[in-house]
Amino acid sequence: MSRPAHSRLAAGALAAVVAVALAGCAGAAPTASGGSAAPDEHAHESDTRIAVTYDGGVAVLDGETLETVDTVDLGGFLRVNGAGDHDGHVFVTAADGFHVLDTGLASDAVELTGEVFEAEAAGHATPHAGRTALFDDGTGEVRVFDTDAIGTGTLPAFDTIASEQAHHGVAIELSDGTLLSTLGTAESRSGVRHLDAGGAELARNEECPGVHGEGALKGEVVVFGCENGALVFDDGAFTKVAAPDAFGRSGNAYVTDTSAIAAMDYKTDPDQEGYLLSALALVDTAAKSMSIVDLPEGIEYTWRGVGRSAHDDIVVLSADGSLNVLDESGEIVDSWDVIEPWESPAEWQEPHPGLRVVGDIAYVTEPASDRILAVDLHTGEVTADVTLDVTPNEFVVVGAAGH
Repeated sequence: MSRPAHSRLAAGALAAVVAVALAGCAGAAPTASGGSAAPDEHAHESDTRIAVTYDGGVAVLDGETLETVDTVDLGGFLRVNGAGDHDGHVFVTAADGFHVLDTGLASDAVELTGEVFEAEAAGHATPHAGRTALFDDGTGEVRVFDTDAIGTGTLPAFDTIASEQAHHGVAIELSDGTLLSTLGTAESRSGVRHLDAGGAELARNEECPGVHGEGALKGEVVVFGCENGALVFDDGAFTKVAAPDAFGRSGNAYVTDTSAIAAMDYKTDPDQEGYLLSALALVDTAAKSMSIVDLPEGIEYTWRGVGRSAHDDIVVLSADGSLNVLDESGEIVDSWDVIEPWESPAEWQEPHPGLRVVGDIAYVTEPASDRILAVDLHTGEVTADVTLDVTPNEFVVVGAAGH
């Protein structure tokens, strides 16, 4: 079924925003790692793997069959980010730092490699252009290294860049060796600075209150979310893109490297309870403009529920159980009911349905039933549906098309 979307601006006034990781960072101390499930007989049928966190560890699934390949034990609240390398590694964020997980895609062994980038409060992990930046919210320290250097069991050589003050932040190294890194304190965040390869400041912009998240788009244009719009970095210069509302918070960017349009989550009430949102911001990084798409009644999502397809479409997993495909104007072009309706979590860390899009496949979790399913975005057909032995929380897809 198709449902029309409603835009506040005239048709054609597009805009894009930024997608990346969210804020929270860690839980209790990790326990020893170890596998607990026998290797799955279908382990080599797919060139992708899925790493799913649960209370007590991470399960690694085959990307095609969704069957569990193996699990590793790790305690506390865990987050996962694709490492961006060619061998399917994953960064598992725990209380003591960033752990490297080998999903076995290249090695056939699912295991924590023993590489731990220690951090007081591990935050965003951002691979880009062959380099990865890890941000420690507790110190403001950024560590940058070659993306493909991980997985050896020994920490790779890395560069260290200090922030002016510790804050919940993010950094990204560009292909020219320069670095974009956020500005802020433990109480507030204000903008982004541009540093040369030696760490000297080239430029800064502090018109981005509450700066959060980043996304690299077509032409290596980078967007950051603000509480009053977005901040765009293009060809050495920052441009502030204002939101149409006095408080218009965009905090996560959902982007592709083939489109200039960033889709971002969007919130207009700073005192809103719960985590369900009913509008998307679209930031056109070429035109330096933002438009807001109000979704049809009943379609609401959290920061875990937005992705981009191989055709640059925007995919939204709604709390009514539907999976919705929007074009870059914000119009819904397809919609299918895929899981049961659900409500906003009381806390953002709590398990609730999540979405990851790889190519033309949408992976959806349903923690209430311990399910994970794969949906063909051409037809809406569920191509795989598995009930796990654990309750899924966060997850990431890595591999040939997943990093």
